[in-house]
Amino acid sequence: MIYPKIPLAQSIIEICKAKGLQHIVISPGSRNAPLTIGFANNPAFTCYSIADERCAAFFAMGIAQQIQKPVAVVCTSGSALLNYYPAIAEAFYSQIPLVVISADRPHDKIDIGDGQTIRQENVFANHILYNANLTEDTSEENDFKIQEALFLAVTKKGPVHINAPFEEPLYEIIEEPTVRPNLVELFSETKENAKFDEFVDIWNKSPKKLILLGGNYPESITQEYLDWLGNDNSVVVMTEVTSNAHHPNFITNIDTIITPFSDDDFKSFQPDLLITLGGMIVSKRIKAFLRKYQPKNHWHIDELRAYNTFGCLNQHFELSANVFFSQFFSKTTRIQSDFRENALKIRDYRAKMHEMYLKDIPFTDLKAFETILQRLPMNSQLQISNSSPIRYAQLFQIDKSIEVYCNRGTSGIDGSTTTAIGAGVATGKQVNFITGDISFLYDSNALWNNYIPKNFKIILINNGGGGIFRILPGHQETETFNKYFETSHQLTAEHLSRMYGFEYITANSNDEIISNWNLFESAEKPVIFEIFTPEKENNKILLNYFKSLG
Repeated sequence: MIYPKIPLAQSIIEICKAKGLQHIVISPGSRNAPLTIGFANNPAFTCYSIADERCAAFFAMGIAQQIQKPVAVVCTSGSALLNYYPAIAEAFYSQIPLVVISADRPHDKIDIGDGQTIRQENVFANHILYNANLTEDTSEENDFKIQEALFLAVTKKGPVHINAPFEEPLYEIIEEPTVRPNLVELFSETKENAKFDEFVDIWNKSPKKLILLGGNYPESITQEYLDWLGNDNSVVVMTEVTSNAHHPNFITNIDTIITPFSDDDFKSFQPDLLITLGGMIVSKRIKAFLRKYQPKNHWHIDELRAYNTFGCLNQHFELSANVFFSQFFSKTTRIQSDFRENALKIRDYRAKMHEMYLKDIPFTDLKAFETILQRLPMNSQLQISNSSPIRYAQLFQIDKSIEVYCNRGTSGIDGSTTTAIGAGVATGKQVNFITGDISFLYDSNALWNNYIPKNFKIILINNGGGGIFRILPGHQETETFNKYFETSHQLTAEHLSRMYGFEYITANSNDEIISNWNLFESAEKPVIFEIFTPEKENNKILLNYFKSLG
């Protein structure tokens, strides 16, 4: 085995090994050569080479999303580091452990006109859990900073930055390490108990309790507790498609339920108590509803963070959902209420109207999503890009055996494809990725990747532009709108598919989706199924859909 000669690089690598990091995503460069040599030649690590740093960071984040352990990205000095920022922001808000290790010039080379040099220290200050700004020489202080960074990535669930200055020569190697880092054990306070008396009283006296579930990992909430909630007459549980939580009495299509509500309906549905769990909420309609018709109490359950999304948060339980429910439910009593019964009646009525409307509509995005989501294989994983795709997916029920993920931390379109590929590398399941054309084209370097699994499949909905802007209030059919908002185009994925070795299938109608689905499912290498929908019809069909539900 070979090691970099530079002692600081040895320390970083040995500490990463000792603390259990396994996956290292490296982008090519010279300043990071000591790290690249050390990681790539150590069998303790699985290393990946991703040239585009923005893609490298999202790829690492996709792996970390699946294994729920830190994954490192390593880059050279200069602007390379800045390309990590979109993924860092997403990891920060999605609570995903991402370890950024950047090589830097020595301190005396900063701001003197040296090439490929920027001010790297604390460059991610607004969206990072910890900055380990190292000095050039090895020291116990350096060792502690590295370990503190890795510790916080795990315990606080988010990105950390280790910035390491290296002086030339950079490529020298040795056969035995010359440093032995000072390893320490770090401990965090665990919060497993809370005083519930006053909150139990609020629960027991609230006939209308709304539980709103955002993004959650599959099986992160014990089914026993979900069943307990689903069987309480005073509780309505609304889940987003990324909640990965299921019960027959849960309401899975929030916008379908509440969009047709009148003021009287909203007042009737206004909860006494709102409890939120999980990540960011997709539905703009539920946010608007709860901001206008605020509950008397809003509690959020999360070990780390709570956002005052609806302007009425008055309690943050810093516990996992399972710990909270295990302690709380035994103290509560069931009360008489028709809250759930009334909500389920609305759900059943909306389901009938939903089926009636979709039965006769022309081929558009809405019809395509119905056809696609019905055909996804059981026990697979679904990754969804932002903007229109995640919102369309919210309107349909997806089989409970399918895991669903989306980058909702910052809700950006950048990196959706790469994240899905990283997830595909880490999971043993088939991954189907549904994306729109703008998101796909924006992240097309995601396909410049030698690690894409054979069972990774892309479903690309191409409606010729940023179709979501046609749905938003204020849309007018003008040259300015088409050019600067919708960004109309005539591009397809055909040549990208050929260049990157993907199988390529197309459909221009619902019948063609159905007839080509077996080709898509049986493909023995990565495949792109590009589905072309009419650019100017999608918004009309979707807006009329909501009107038809009342």
